[in-house]
Amino acid sequence: MEFSEERLRKWLSKYKFRDLTIEELKSVNELYPNVRFAMSTYTFKDGSQKDLLNFSGTVPVKYQGSSYNIPIWLWILDSHPLTPPICFLKPTANMGISVGKHVDARGRIYLPYLQNWTHPQSMIVGLIKEMIMKFEEELPLYSLSSADAARQLELLSYIAKITEGENNLQSKGNGKEDDREFNKITVVGAGDLGLACALAISAKDVADKVVVLECSEGTVKGGTMDLEIFALPKVEISKDFSASAHSKLVVLTVNSLGNGDSYLDVVQSNVELFRNIIPSVAHYSQNSVFLVASQPVEIMTYISWKMSGFPQYRVIGIGCNLDSSRFQHIITNVLKAQTRDKGHWIVGEQGENKVTAWSATNVAADHQNEDVINDNAEQLLTNRAMEILKGKGQRAWSVGLSIADLSDSILNNKRKIHSITTMVKGCYNINSEVFLSMPCALGISGVVEMVKLSDEDSVAEKLQSSAASIHDLQQQLKF
Repeated sequence: MEFSEERLRKWLSKYKFRDLTIEELKSVNELYPNVRFAMSTYTFKDGSQKDLLNFSGTVPVKYQGSSYNIPIWLWILDSHPLTPPICFLKPTANMGISVGKHVDARGRIYLPYLQNWTHPQSMIVGLIKEMIMKFEEELPLYSLSSADAARQLELLSYIAKITEGENNLQSKGNGKEDDREFNKITVVGAGDLGLACALAISAKDVADKVVVLECSEGTVKGGTMDLEIFALPKVEISKDFSASAHSKLVVLTVNSLGNGDSYLDVVQSNVELFRNIIPSVAHYSQNSVFLVASQPVEIMTYISWKMSGFPQYRVIGIGCNLDSSRFQHIITNVLKAQTRDKGHWIVGEQGENKVTAWSATNVAADHQNEDVINDNAEQLLTNRAMEILKGKGQRAWSVGLSIADLSDSILNNKRKIHSITTMVKGCYNINSEVFLSMPCALGISGVVEMVKLSDEDSVAEKLQSSAASIHDLQQQLKF
């Protein structure tokens, strides 16, 4: 459809900033008169749909002395220009997609310009110019042989549906190894905790590659400089979100350095920090598991879930995993208690409001020949263990070791049980969308199953109290 301002005004009647959007589209049409505009239904990855303006056309790209016209397809959100377009390649039947740093297997385009989109500095024309520049560095399409044409037709049908969240199709590579074949972990944040995670994961040999993303100019440089000097073979340091592409696990360790007048202000500053991070890492690793270590972990896990659009089982927090591991060690190795078919857990809210609990099955070991302690002894044992646990701090290296253990369970699909932050709506008469730490089996897709507590009646009231206070704070946040 040729450019018609009258038609665009009709199509964009529900857009918040119609006139600004039309002015931008005029500029696009002047520079690229071959673009065709349409109004179509876009399906988001959560299944919701919306009628959006889109345009398709070609952009001129020079690569290794040859000229190419690369077909693109841009969808303009109804909040434009405050939010960037959603961008795709639109290959013909004889073109294949070269998965690379800025293009995924479905042809979706990811660029620094999109990540850093800020009105009024960012405009569609500027976006297309960067798109051309990046495509000239790494050509996103290649010519298909006749044998590949049928497979590409299936891919084109898929792209035409613009359905997010599916990755069943594969594109022919461009001769380089595909990151998705590796156990790749991205650690977001290069502070003490981020570096401790990278070192612990490397020491445990969990991942084939670890990317540490420096997200703030205020980050202390000493640690990352030392990593660069004494280079670890599997660790990469980057400031470019595209370096995180195809990670199977993303560990979020960043915390805002801002000082607020209240606890709410401090948490809100973390929310603002996540606003610039979560959409980008979610774009580049759409099938990853998010593991949140930022504080307060219950709320930041909730924020990560909301901002990413991921299913709840793929967004978890570190919760009480470290405390639970220590608790179990104290009972078994320090107090030398003999328990059978019992799991010992710290659950609920991380910090002073944490709760001790027992599960019906101890998956860590089978003590069939040992005596079972009675219920009264359980409480005495718990009290003694908690007294010993009380003096243990949560240092960066300790949390890093705990995160490495969680990473091992997830990437190697061990289905080992950990006390991690997960959605508890519908459990223990909690009716709000709140994340609390509960014993869960972890696998490659995140939470596989939540473990039932044997003494749930005694812990339910405490869990409900934590859930209520967390939900109250969440309601006051702006995101």
